[in-house]
Amino acid sequence: MMLTYPKFKAATVHAAPVFLNRDATTDKVCSLIGEAARNGADLIVLPEAFIPAFPVWAAVWAPIYNHAMFRKMAANSVLANGAQMQRIAQEARKHGIFVSIGISEINPVSVGGLWNSNMLISDEGEVLNHHRKLVPTYFEKLVWAPGDGAGLKVCDTRLGKIGALICGENTNPLARYSLMAQGEQVHISSWPPIWPTEKPNPWASNYDIAAAVRIRAGAHSFEAKAFGIVSSGFMDQAMRDYLVDMDDTVAEILDNTPRSVSMFIAPNGKQIGQSLQDEEGILYGDIDIADCVEPKQFHDVVGYYNRFDIFSLTVNRTRHVPISFSPLALEDHSDADLAGQAPLDELAL
Repeated sequence: MMLTYPKFKAATVHAAPVFLNRDATTDKVCSLIGEAARNGADLIVLPEAFIPAFPVWAAVWAPIYNHAMFRKMAANSVLANGAQMQRIAQEARKHGIFVSIGISEINPVSVGGLWNSNMLISDEGEVLNHHRKLVPTYFEKLVWAPGDGAGLKVCDTRLGKIGALICGENTNPLARYSLMAQGEQVHISSWPPIWPTEKPNPWASNYDIAAAVRIRAGAHSFEAKAFGIVSSGFMDQAMRDYLVDMDDTVAEILDNTPRSVSMFIAPNGKQIGQSLQDEEGILYGDIDIADCVEPKQFHDVVGYYNRFDIFSLTVNRTRHVPISFSPLALEDHSDADLAGQAPLDELAL
């Protein structure tokens, strides 16, 4: 039987959330889904931690000043199977479009436990993959807990084989290889709007996240021979003013830190079409999975261009849970099942 290669239109979002407002941001997500679908997209990709926002405050203030921001972040984070995600899934099914979205996920058994997660939802409204960022990067550790390997999956869909990593995970060769080795053809990477590392001054070079994104996205597409879909957040005036109103000394940092970028990458590592950096919008790209074939002749790192007798990789995809009960314990304490919560395996999707 001859292989067939899907062709489809994808949409990548470069936008700001309604800052730290999960319900209003969910409204915006649903609006963006509808817009992308009306423009013929079969897949829409939204930025890292889009609901409710990326915690840039953890970079600009010491931890002792961030308790109120953390409480607000936790209050506006979402359950992986909560009302906001159910609404987005319904919107995906309504429009017949796949949706990839970054969320700040709240732990169902901890009011202050958060993960940086990415959800891939099918065009029928089913959750295909639920990935928690393996290692929060630098100041992100003050907000999010480490994830696990359960979401290191490539999903075989009518659009092709889709995988996703969050922000700095795209620097991790083993995480990237684990997706390549599952036949990844479309790689989604999601990013924050800015990533401050230095106060602006003539002697220090602040982290140029746009340059870093281009390097990593291009490298992965070139190595995997896969399409890259890059979606970064955007810091709008409302987000900037919210933070500056709390402390006007951060204005210089926020105004002079390089902005991130959204774009498409071909399997040869080259950018497709235009990019978005300094304004909100949706980019569209045409993807033909057949374009992944020819580059595999040159170096196929999960095929002939490897030495499996020398190198090996084992990935633990066990979902982490805080407690497990023996059958006897469950029987003895059936009335105390986490205060009426659903079983953890259901909550973790």
